[in-house]
Amino acid sequence: MSKIHPTAIVDPKAELDSSVEVGAYTLIGAGVKIDAGTRIGPHCVLEGPTTIGRDNQFFQFSSIGAAPQDKKYAGEPTQLIVGDRNVVREFCTFNRGTSQDAGITRVGDDNWIMAYVHLAHDCVVGSRTIFANNAQLAGHVHVGDWAILGGFTVVHQFVHIGAHSMTGMGSILFQDLPPFIMAAGNTAEARSFNLEGLKRRGFTPEQLNAVKQMYRILYRRGLTVDQAKMEMMALQGEHADAHDTIQLMLDFLNTATRGIIR
Repeated sequence: MSKIHPTAIVDPKAELDSSVEVGAYTLIGAGVKIDAGTRIGPHCVLEGPTTIGRDNQFFQFSSIGAAPQDKKYAGEPTQLIVGDRNVVREFCTFNRGTSQDAGITRVGDDNWIMAYVHLAHDCVVGSRTIFANNAQLAGHVHVGDWAILGGFTVVHQFVHIGAHSMTGMGSILFQDLPPFIMAAGNTAEARSFNLEGLKRRGFTPEQLNAVKQMYRILYRRGLTVDQAKMEMMALQGEHADAHDTIQLMLDFLNTATRGIIR
């Protein structure tokens, strides 16, 4: 028996693995490629060029791979690329990239994306993230692995969100959110560091101690970012087992373009 519902419309130029399931009244356009085990719910619209990996699940009423909401966009052949094992709930909108960036909107693996989430053009989302309902990313936003965005989080264009960070419900970010940091508010401010999340991911006591010290360096000592980076580099010498954890923060601070949240 076919896994494509008889009311679904699949363009002949779309490429679907034989194991892909497509629900009722879903439209899949030319240039869409879907790998094995992925399930597309009813009443979805998928437009290409879009590539979707293995074992994803898209719930009903999502718009995936539509043209970017950018007035400069003139029909260039940009892309959306989605990895493996992602869960995408109802009414999500993922747009393709633009020629003003790499031309690709990219989503990694094992992400849990709840209802009404918007990923604008040229966003880059890592792996194992959680986006609660109505999280909204403007264009060119980057989100690191394991980040958690609370419901109704709104992120300004070009903002970077670091790995293992977390936002509270209703947070609005105009500046970069460093790794490990918990933020909340309008405008979002640093509240603490993501202790419980890091414990659950197997961070060692020495790594947790290093994160705690980095939080104090950034947010409790009145230092400039350059001064804070110098303190963190000294910290690396004191915590050999946490070298990579500290380096993750340093790499983020070295590439931040909008400044970091207060």
